[in-house]
Amino acid sequence: MTTMMERTRQLVGAEPSRTLRYVPVAVLAVDLAMMVVVGALALYGREQLRFLNPVDGVRESLGVAGPLIVAGWIAMVALVGGYRHDAFGSGTAEYRSVVNASFLTAGLVGIGCYLAKFELSRGWFLLAFAIGLPGLIASRWLARRLLRSARRHGFLQVRVLVSGTPDHIDEVTDVLRREAWLGYRIVGAVTRERDLVEETATGVPVLGLATDVTMVAEDAHADVIVFASGGLDSAKEMREKVWELEERGIKVVVAPSLDDISSDRITVRPVGGLPLIHVDSPRWSDAASFGKRLFDVVGSAMLILALGPVFLFATAQIWLHDRGPILFRQKRAGRHGEMFECLKFRTMVPDADRLIAELLADQDHDGLLFKMKDDPRITRPGRWLRRFSVDELPQLFNVLRGDMSLVGPRPQVQREVDLYHGGMSRRLLVRPGMTGLWQVSGRNDLSAEEAMRLDLFYVDNWSMLQDVAILVRTAGAVVSSRGAY
Repeated sequence: MTTMMERTRQLVGAEPSRTLRYVPVAVLAVDLAMMVVVGALALYGREQLRFLNPVDGVRESLGVAGPLIVAGWIAMVALVGGYRHDAFGSGTAEYRSVVNASFLTAGLVGIGCYLAKFELSRGWFLLAFAIGLPGLIASRWLARRLLRSARRHGFLQVRVLVSGTPDHIDEVTDVLRREAWLGYRIVGAVTRERDLVEETATGVPVLGLATDVTMVAEDAHADVIVFASGGLDSAKEMREKVWELEERGIKVVVAPSLDDISSDRITVRPVGGLPLIHVDSPRWSDAASFGKRLFDVVGSAMLILALGPVFLFATAQIWLHDRGPILFRQKRAGRHGEMFECLKFRTMVPDADRLIAELLADQDHDGLLFKMKDDPRITRPGRWLRRFSVDELPQLFNVLRGDMSLVGPRPQVQREVDLYHGGMSRRLLVRPGMTGLWQVSGRNDLSAEEAMRLDLFYVDNWSMLQDVAILVRTAGAVVSSRGAY
């Protein structure tokens, strides 16, 4: 046992940074600064906008009421969990806490002033909450961006020990390593005695037995224990380990054998003390709803009108370069595999399709989601058209016709569809899109397997809110040009 403990110390390295404990304090300081600015802006606005200041003589009351309201607002954010360690960096809980606290504070202030017959400036009240809520959300968004950036660069890491069978340990590790912005650093794993190995297939060192998880966690300075499938033999043993870890301030996370399912589809319902995880049906059928189609028609029509000058400029550039066709038309697989003519501005030489077989052979590629840097078929204007995704704009007419959607998996040619295996054909359950989840997650820098995984996640977990978020992120991806070639 002593040898195992010494090996653990050698593998996991030094103690974790204590900077993590100051993250809530830093966010609190940012929120306080934002509230001071909001209070000052509301006071200034009340003075400048005369229609918000019908009654004089209440300004003096703001000297006392203003700071109290700001302090109460921050206290309410804290009460609803806005400064919990696990509230930062991911999910919507952080933003929900800010929104809920803001409405609760506004309601309590209004009711309190009415019951106490306190003459609070209505102009200041309206401006404070009208500016304060977006301001708090913006400050939290900025804090989240900074936190994720720090975690991607190796700072503010949470040390994680995984308990389970080697295969399930690797599944959890793959997800946590892929989502580096979460800040979870795998320091090791523990397994049952019959599964004991030096390290798992992905290189996670096995530091001991699952029955000794508490001792190993302390020795590895772990902040979190993730219990994957097969880590312990019974619910009783799990309960006892959770009690032991709780006494030592180590957090516990249970990772069931479910992945790529959005939280909106998962509900936990305890039955007789047993937590049952209910998974709703996939939502691909909702992606064909009337609301999404209306959104596509209105959105594409507005974009065509707004981007008219860009269409004209791109057309001129392509024609002047080689006097060839302006548009590239190609048969692509749409919803349920029905073929349609996909439109793009031509970015390659006219005989580009004839050269594809030769390029696939040279690149030793199977043809699924084929892209290559420095493709010799791309023309000079085609490079900037691709760099800023201008070549995709004619597909707005495909959206209007109903062949495509603004958001969805990218349409593929029949040669690529023929390579589908397993669940890949689920991509064809929805209309293909001009942009999608994998485009805003790295575009062509992602492997074909990762791009396919993101497309399948979109199909099974569709929501209108996710579509809007993807469109917003698409603008950033286009400007940065990351992964575009």
